[in-house]
Amino acid sequence: MASIPIKHSSLLNPVQSQRAIVRIAAELTVALIGIAFVVCGVLADRSWFDRHFLPTFFAPFEIYIVAARTGRILVAALGAALLLYVRPRFGRLVVRTTARRLAVDGACVSAAVVLALGVSEWALRHTVFGLAAEETPPQVEPKRLRDPWLGWKFAPARTGREDSEGRVIEYAFDANGYRVPRAHENVDLDRRSVLFAGESIMVGHGLTWDESVPGQVQALLGIQSANLSVEGFATDQEYLRLAAELPRFRRPVAVVSLFAPALFDRNLDADRPHLGPGLIWLPGRHRSSLAAMVRWMVPYHSEAAVERTILVTREVRVATVYLARARGATCFVLVPQFAPEQPAEREVRRRILDEAGLPYERVELDPSWHIPWDRHPDARGARALALAVANRLRGEIKQSTTD
Repeated sequence: MASIPIKHSSLLNPVQSQRAIVRIAAELTVALIGIAFVVCGVLADRSWFDRHFLPTFFAPFEIYIVAARTGRILVAALGAALLLYVRPRFGRLVVRTTARRLAVDGACVSAAVVLALGVSEWALRHTVFGLAAEETPPQVEPKRLRDPWLGWKFAPARTGREDSEGRVIEYAFDANGYRVPRAHENVDLDRRSVLFAGESIMVGHGLTWDESVPGQVQALLGIQSANLSVEGFATDQEYLRLAAELPRFRRPVAVVSLFAPALFDRNLDADRPHLGPGLIWLPGRHRSSLAAMVRWMVPYHSEAAVERTILVTREVRVATVYLARARGATCFVLVPQFAPEQPAEREVRRRILDEAGLPYERVELDPSWHIPWDRHPDARGARALALAVANRLRGEIKQSTTD
C-alpha cells in the first residue's frame, strides 16, 4: 500500500510557531504596561494625592488638584489606548520585522536615547537645574554666595537693587549679611534685639526695609530688629544660621522664626547641607539635573520621606525654642496663612507645631495681599504679620521684665 504524505499543520511549523510566540510576548508586554497605567489612574485618588504631593506656596493649591485630576484621566486613557489600540498593532509590527532589523533598530534607538540623555543632562547642569532646588543664579538680586555649612547666604556688605513693577527695591546688607535699612549701617550686637529667622517672606522679598516684617516690628516696638533670614532657606537652614549667629548678640530679647506649611516641601531637599534625625548635619547629595527637572514638574514624595521630614522639622522647631530660651530670649513661630487654609496645610501645621506644643502665632492673610508678580505678602500682608508679632512681644517682654 502506497504511503499517503501528511502535510504539517501551520501550528507545527517552527517558523510560524516562533513568530506566534514573539507576537504573544510583545502584546503581553504592552498589555501589562497598559494595565499598570489603568490601575495607577484608578488608585491615584485625592487621598493618595494628599499623601504624596505637599502644599505649595508659589501656586494656588486648586491648580494642583485640577492638574492631578487631569493627569489621572490621561494616565488611565493612555493605559486603555495601549491595551485596545497599540497592543495588537505592536504585535503585528514585531512579527513583520525580522529579528536582525529589530536588533539594529533597537541598538540605534538605545544609542540615540543614551546620547539624548547625556546631552540633556549636560545642558540642564548649566542652567538652574544645575543648582540646588532653592538656589538662584548668581546674577539674581539679592545676591547669594555658596556656603559649605548653610548651602548659601547673602553676600555681605553690599546693596542690591531690583526693579519691581516700576519700583526700585533696595536690599542692603551689613558686614554679617543681615538685611539693614540702608547701606553702611550695621546691626549693633550690643543693643537689645529681636532676632528674625526665616526665608524670603521674612527677608521682605519685593518690599523695602520699612515695609518688611522686621522693619515694621522695629518701628512698632522701638527695639532693634536683626534680620538673619536668607531667601530659599528651609527650616533646618534657618536653625543652623540662628545657632551660629545668636551667641554674638549680647542682649537678645526674642527670636521670631517663620514657618509656612505651604513651604514645608523644601524641607525634603537633600541637594544642600541639611539636618537628619538627631539634628545631625549632613552634606548635600548630588542629584541628576534630569531628575531635578522631573521632580520640579511632578513633585512626588514617598510617604516614608514625608513622615521622616515631619519628625526632623518638629525636632528642629523644638531645638530652636530651647536655643532661644537658653539665652534668656522669648521665642515663638510666626505662621502666615493666605486664606483659606487647605486641609493638607492644616495637617502639616498640626503634626509639626501642635503635636510638639510649640508656641506660635498664626496670622490669616487676605488672599489679595500679595505682591503682583508672585505670592509673597505685600506691604499690607507684612503689616498684618508685624502687628501680630509686636502685639505678642509686648506682652511677653513686659512679663519677662516683671519676672
